[in-house]
Amino acid sequence: MEDDLDDLLDEVETKFCRNVSLTPQGPSDISKTVKCLMQTGKERQYCTTEDNLTTRKHDSEDIDALLKDIPAGDFDLFELNVPKTKSLPQSTKRKCCPVFLGGSSIKNGLGTAVSQRSCDQLRCISCDFWVAMFDDHEWDPSCDYLFFRNNMPDCQNLRVKLRRRSGARAYSCQCSWHSARDLIDLRQQPQLKWVCGKHEA
Repeated sequence: MEDDLDDLLDEVETKFCRNVSLTPQGPSDISKTVKCLMQTGKERQYCTTEDNLTTRKHDSEDIDALLKDIPAGDFDLFELNVPKTKSLPQSTKRKCCPVFLGGSSIKNGLGTAVSQRSCDQLRCISCDFWVAMFDDHEWDPSCDYLFFRNNMPDCQNLRVKLRRRSGARAYSCQCSWHSARDLIDLRQQPQLKWVCGKHEA
């Protein structure tokens, strides 16, 4: 019974021996491989381990030789795959606080409690459109939601409902519109769902 088990194990090792190279390089390698397959137990383990060490040594020497043959300038090709550790400088962006609307005579830019400027980076959080502005114009009273829904952001179509008025400024997104002449805090206009989309500082 034990002899049968040993024979079976030897057969399995012979067929599925992972440590033995299946692609020998020359006649001497073939003879070594055959010799290993014919050996059993500790002898085979020692044989395959010794061959692996020899093979690894040869592989290492081959790689070193190939690297020496590559001209120094060719290593630049490998720099494309190296991640850059230095990030590009990014500009700081700031939001208006509070957000102001104003007529054409009011200076545009980053608004603060001290520097009161009308925001020119408005975005609607309801329709997700940037707010269009028309200096020295105001909206005609006949404007309605469908007009802006159908024509925004086509400025040429929007001009049909604009009236000339010096010093005024007409604002609109796809769902809301407003005409301003003086500086006003956006918080005083709760129907307008507009926020500052940030300014380059």
